[in-house]
Amino acid sequence: MSTGPEDRDVSGPEDRDVSGPQDRDSSGPQVRDVPDRNRFEIHVDGRRAGLVAYRLAPGVITFTHTEIDDAYGGQGLGGVLVRAALDAARDRGLAVLPQCPFVRGWIAKHADYADLVRS
Repeated sequence: MSTGPEDRDVSGPEDRDVSGPQDRDSSGPQVRDVPDRNRFEIHVDGRRAGLVAYRLAPGVITFTHTEIDDAYGGQGLGGVLVRAALDAARDRGLAVLPQCPFVRGWIAKHADYADLVRS
């Protein structure tokens, strides 16, 4: 994925940090829900490294697409991002429809998240 400088801006104050406590206290990746763009973003050193897009409906979040910038590939950021997004869905009481193959595959490898999937 190639992104331009306009995509690298740090998100605004309306965004919700959904990183775990260990992530917020370190200089590691930060995951934010950006509801006005219908996506969770992962930031590394203040730069957007990737996103997982979603659609919301009453009681359900559908994950439609995940991408990690090529510059950040191979660092496990996709898993960090998806875990945080799924944790946020669980915290909000939302069922999950994993239309994105990456999200679907991640859930298949992490049985403790299978209960979120709406059949």
